[in-house]
Amino acid sequence: MDRQRVVDLGEFGDEFHRDPHPVYARLREQGPVHRVRLPGADAGYETWLVVGYEEARAALADPRLAKDGDKIGVTFLDKEMIGKHLLATDPPQHTRLRGLVTRAFTMRRVEQLRPRIQQITDELLDEMLPRGRADLIDSLAYPLPITVICELLGVPDMDRAEFRKMSTEVVAPTDGDTEYEAVTRLGEYLTGLIEDKRCAGPTDDLLSDLIRTTAEDGDRLSPQELRGMAFLLLIAGHETTVNLIGNGVHALLTHPDQLAALRADTSLLDGAVEEMLRFEGPVQSATFRFAAAPLRIGGTAIEQGEHVVIGLTAAQRDGGRYSDPHRFDIRRDTRGHLAFGHGIHYCLGAPLARLEGRIAVGTLLERAPGLALDGSPGEWLPGLLMRGMRSLPVRW
Repeated sequence: MDRQRVVDLGEFGDEFHRDPHPVYARLREQGPVHRVRLPGADAGYETWLVVGYEEARAALADPRLAKDGDKIGVTFLDKEMIGKHLLATDPPQHTRLRGLVTRAFTMRRVEQLRPRIQQITDELLDEMLPRGRADLIDSLAYPLPITVICELLGVPDMDRAEFRKMSTEVVAPTDGDTEYEAVTRLGEYLTGLIEDKRCAGPTDDLLSDLIRTTAEDGDRLSPQELRGMAFLLLIAGHETTVNLIGNGVHALLTHPDQLAALRADTSLLDGAVEEMLRFEGPVQSATFRFAAAPLRIGGTAIEQGEHVVIGLTAAQRDGGRYSDPHRFDIRRDTRGHLAFGHGIHYCLGAPLARLEGRIAVGTLLERAPGLALDGSPGEWLPGLLMRGMRSLPVRW
């Protein structure tokens, strides 16, 4: 690949969605930053793509790379239809929003969810295990986190199948029309939900707490900011965990030596989850950043106003950071992995995702000692944002 030309990722077809790692490896051989044309629903859209670990880590924390597209005259669908949220703001607005949210979404609150997460996991496995075979995504990886985040936020029971369709279309759109429809419907739903909670009076769910949360100076979230925050927590709060569980179990089942090691020593579980996050993390690339000023990344000049995508999946297989990076090793020192980002936009829900992942994988392995693949995974999600599969057939 000639680093001076635009690399059309769409030319690699479905194979790139199934396994992008060989493409990323070839790009890294040529340099840490490349001009690329995106595949999927964004086909033809050109941006800079960062594939080197050190460059990605530095870029994630570089204040010259803005998240607020307004700074260069760019408006994205979620901001236009939903409202500003943490992934579309910069300091001081981001600092203010995150401060208000962290008042309600605390580590203590996450830890209090442990018994309920275990209960939901056990109930899902009670239903799944007598069948002898199942799609792990439909039976465990999806229903666990969507139930947890809906209960946490205080979202009433909804048509989960319909919500899954909308949510997946938002994070891995197949085309612009369906993405627009999904974002619009989610915006309308959240507007009604927030209004219902305002009228219903105090409850102990997170969304109600966000409505009531007030800073020392009296600052509160506006209705639009509440909608944006609910959108982000609801979508990001379950989509990433679906992929953590699905990708993680797939990695274990395709590396029987590591599966055997984990079964033999369950104290390796926490490290195994971290290696799952590094090896095949749930987010392929961070959301767009915009050069608010000219800068250089890995020796490449980025002009003011240009768009930058930071490849998390690519960076985590960089041999300059992790030895033998394509080997799945649950005993590996994974410190510094970028699965949850880095810097001020580090994932607010990382503790919850880790807790759900550890409980789901640990309980599954304990209760299904003969767990094995039952065919090939389904289609891998399109686009450059999420990294996950639509189905994972297993048997036991």
